[in-house]
Amino acid sequence: MVDAFVRLVCPECGKEWQENPADLQDLRSNFSCSACHATRRLTEFMRTERDLEAVKQFQ
Repeated sequence: MVDAFVRLVCPECGKEWQENPADLQDLRSNFSCSACHATRRLTEFMRTERDLEAVKQFQ
């Protein structure tokens, strides 16, 4: 099995990182940046539409 990763970017501080989409919570839930602790909807942290679509497939 190939591991899938989505790219995330904080809309506040610009920190970028990757996560396994299966490990992420619901797209409509709040998510916090580990660097600046900005809290927004998880969808706002998705770097691209493709990353968003990948997460939707795992939920």
